[in-house]
Amino acid sequence: MADELITFPHASGKGISTLPEGFQETIKLRPDGVALRTVGGGVQITWKQYGERVRAIAEGLAGLGVKRGDTVGIMLTNRPEFHLVDTAVLHLGATPFSIYNTSSPEQIEYLFSNATNTVVITEKVFLPLITAAKSDVRTVVSVDGGDGTTPLADVEATAPPAGFDFEASWRAVEPSDLATLIYTSGTTGPPKGVEITHRNIIAELAALTDIIKDVGFDDRLLSYLPAAHIADRVATHCTNMIRGLMITCEPDPRAIAAALPDARPTTFFGVPRVWQKLKAGIEAKLAEEQSGVKKALAGWAFGVGDQVAGLRLDGKSPSGLLGIQYGLADKLVLSKIRGAIGMDTMRYAVSGAASIPPEVLRFFLALGIPVYEVWGMSESTGASTLTSPDNLAIGTVGRPIPGVEVKLGDDGELFVRGPVVMAGYRNQPEKTAETIDADGWLATGDIAEIRADGNVKIVDRKKELLISESGKNLAPTSRTPSRRSHR
Repeated sequence: MADELITFPHASGKGISTLPEGFQETIKLRPDGVALRTVGGGVQITWKQYGERVRAIAEGLAGLGVKRGDTVGIMLTNRPEFHLVDTAVLHLGATPFSIYNTSSPEQIEYLFSNATNTVVITEKVFLPLITAAKSDVRTVVSVDGGDGTTPLADVEATAPPAGFDFEASWRAVEPSDLATLIYTSGTTGPPKGVEITHRNIIAELAALTDIIKDVGFDDRLLSYLPAAHIADRVATHCTNMIRGLMITCEPDPRAIAAALPDARPTTFFGVPRVWQKLKAGIEAKLAEEQSGVKKALAGWAFGVGDQVAGLRLDGKSPSGLLGIQYGLADKLVLSKIRGAIGMDTMRYAVSGAASIPPEVLRFFLALGIPVYEVWGMSESTGASTLTSPDNLAIGTVGRPIPGVEVKLGDDGELFVRGPVVMAGYRNQPEKTAETIDADGWLATGDIAEIRADGNVKIVDRKKELLISESGKNLAPTSRTPSRRSHR
């Protein structure tokens, strides 16, 4: 299983097995299309420019000594430069990894010691944190200046070392090479570095093509979650590279409500809090409506939408008088609300990273935006199960994605197996062996039910007692709480 070649069915017609291979195919298809942009369009980078800059940055990093198998730290906000440098590092056969922007110097110091990187790419605001961390980092590259740093522009302008061949470099990348490290939260101990390979990510993206279909250059993403989280890295960054969707970057997640109408994403991953805040914002706006007629119309429209939502949850469609009413409600009210929040062209909306109240999912279904719920972990490269257009199944996290198997342990713990399961924890073979058994089953720490229709329902978290060195019971705790990073 581990040696099986897995390929992604690229729009070019080729089956690709690594991220650089997929990126190089993508930039050929629509060179003048916009690949990366900022909110408001102040910065727009075409696919041709993206490819040219990735090559220049990769050559410059090679000149700094970055080579195949090395690791490179990245501490950036959601900005186009993240995609440029991360992709460039991948083309060297090296491993980029991101650091949460809220990390302390002590946390950064630990990550750098575990990852063993000697280069970090960052921006001015984070320099004090990186400087305060004791590490073996010898080169700090900054995208916006700062004393003691190497400007990214200088890296791009640096000639490659003698004998360096960019094309040979990215072609040498293998599916088993590491594509990134995702560090867990470290709630019960030092963070664990989840080693994600190119094969893992290609398997994840290939599996999702059976559910999230026909998306590409005409589709749009909004990047606002931390790149240190598996969700943004795979669902946004890697999806952009392989499937060609345009990314709008929003560095401040608190500004997402304003960013959405500008980005108008056609696919969107939102954590439950985002969906809850959007719902609350819509309800507050309707409550403020001064016109009694408009308020009554909105109430009627949502009532009709909720009836239709109930039918859709039963696998049915509205017909007769209800169908006519829904068409009118959507035209007069619901479609206008979707447009106001920037979701008028939404094709695939997803919630994950924590459980979401069923009433929130039903609210958006009534609005005409079905939100699919995903469950997974960093250790399984993100999504392992997912609801879908033909299986809304509110109250569950859907069925396993293609290629993923699930089973329950004697105590109800959910186990998953498949090509999306991580290579292991960096420099922690004992922890890896505790988490993945000899048959490849990954212990999730979640207690679940697997329904007769194949849908998985998460019901609890496996609890054990945290024991102090003296043997005294300290407190009940999750066995592996850090692995709830993407559920």
